[in-house]
Amino acid sequence: MHEMGVAMQIIEIATASIPKTMALARVERVNLKVGKLSAIVSGSLRFCFEIAAKDTPLEGAELKIDEIPVVAHCNDCGYQWTIEAPVFTCKKCTSGSIELLSGRELDIESIEIAEKEKFSE
Repeated sequence: MHEMGVAMQIIEIATASIPKTMALARVERVNLKVGKLSAIVSGSLRFCFEIAAKDTPLEGAELKIDEIPVVAHCNDCGYQWTIEAPVFTCKKCTSGSIELLSGRELDIESIEIAEKEKFSE
């Protein structure tokens, strides 16, 4: 289950992103972009994130996952489409010369930190 390693990396990056002037801040939400080809199981990642975030500034934070579709471009005819099945040939001309434009992402889009009033209570 590589989702635990990914969750730990997210927590490490998010914790390092908290400004030193907000040392007591709590992270409310981490927004991710995850491509369908990234081999990440969203439910497993959320579960691992919840466990790994215990006793960190991310404890109780929401992990919002935006799933990115697999989009391809044909280098021969220029056609662009969203791949729905594991067939990697052009839907228009059947060429195998395609380029994947999206679907492999695993990016932290943003990190939302609680306002000072919320974490100073």
